[in-house]
Amino acid sequence: MATAENPRSIRIEAFRYHLPEERIALYPLAERDASKLLVYQAGNISAYTYRELPELIPSGYTLVFNNTKVVQARLAFRKPTGGALELFCLEPDKRYPDITTAMLQKGDVFWVCLVGGAAKWKDGQVLELESESGLKLEARLAEKRSGEYLIRFTWNQPTLSFAEVLHLAGKVPIPPYIKRAADSTDEQRYQTVYAEAEGSVAAPTAGLHFTQSLLNHLTEKNIRKEMVTLHVGAGTFQPVKSDTMQGHDMHAEYIDVSRDSIKNLQQQADHLIAVGTTSLRTLETLYWMGVKAHYLPQASIGELSINQWEVYDEWMHKSLPATVALQSLLTWMDNRQLDCLICKTQILITPGYTMRMIRGLITNFHQPQSTLLLLIAAVVGEDWKKIYQYALDHEFRFLSYGDGSLLWCKQ
Repeated sequence: MATAENPRSIRIEAFRYHLPEERIALYPLAERDASKLLVYQAGNISAYTYRELPELIPSGYTLVFNNTKVVQARLAFRKPTGGALELFCLEPDKRYPDITTAMLQKGDVFWVCLVGGAAKWKDGQVLELESESGLKLEARLAEKRSGEYLIRFTWNQPTLSFAEVLHLAGKVPIPPYIKRAADSTDEQRYQTVYAEAEGSVAAPTAGLHFTQSLLNHLTEKNIRKEMVTLHVGAGTFQPVKSDTMQGHDMHAEYIDVSRDSIKNLQQQADHLIAVGTTSLRTLETLYWMGVKAHYLPQASIGELSINQWEVYDEWMHKSLPATVALQSLLTWMDNRQLDCLICKTQILITPGYTMRMIRGLITNFHQPQSTLLLLIAAVVGEDWKKIYQYALDHEFRFLSYGDGSLLWCKQ
């Protein structure tokens, strides 16, 4: 097994397991918190349901949720000749500083998209989409990129933001491994009950199991909740196609975390549980940004942002206590009068990596040979195989609409 200092040599074939098609959940359960919950701690595995979660977490812990909101990112256009083309909105163009700014654009916006049937889209053709509300949306090809397209969208109701346009004209982008068409139930169920910040094209699925009642019971148990934002990109479904991680380009995603939240995380640094891999990636990103702020207090936000390999190449031997790292990040923000930290992260968490911010992780069961499974192996070590075999043997449901787990970090 590769070490944290050399994760490039990790071979993805070591993270293969057989996932039968029938084990992939095509629909969520009728009740969110009725999902099964596998609990792993110190090598032991047991089974519960999410409703029992308040009894499984010690009083005084803090659950860290990702409050991103899935946007209706699939748009079904028509060519002037009548043929259909689907555009999948990935992320805003770089001309916008962040997703929120881009979502608030009115009249027109530039967005990076995937285009289904792109070869049929002739140069100069304007695609059209008309919703039942009378909204007319047009798409023009602005630039062809490697596997992606920059699209200029314009619409006939200039008082509407692009977020409102997507709500009126788009469809929920359920994951590609859920092999059915999205329906009206997905609009509610492929969204957490606490979703707030619009910008994801995939749900932070660990949070789909939480109801308001469950959140209330956690509060009654003196288990706090803290919100961070990571806007989940389509890259979360990107398979690792190279033999080793050296050849894999980790996707980058936007994070948005308030100063108050960072302060709360600092105060609870020894008692944090991430709800979902996106929350975990956000927390570990904040930690390493704090380390960089400690050693490079004059760094720009771009210089603080975390790239795929730099933690392993440059910073691993300069680690600090989490409280010190977060205080350095708070000081860096205070010196720039920033109330929020908005940037991209490309952090890759692999086996051998030591968690700096969490004691546990709540997460669903992930695809074979994925970066998400690598992250799970970083949390629990080689026991990931035992955990997944238990889930398969005991008829747990897999992937986005499936069951989940509470994984306590290996000591």
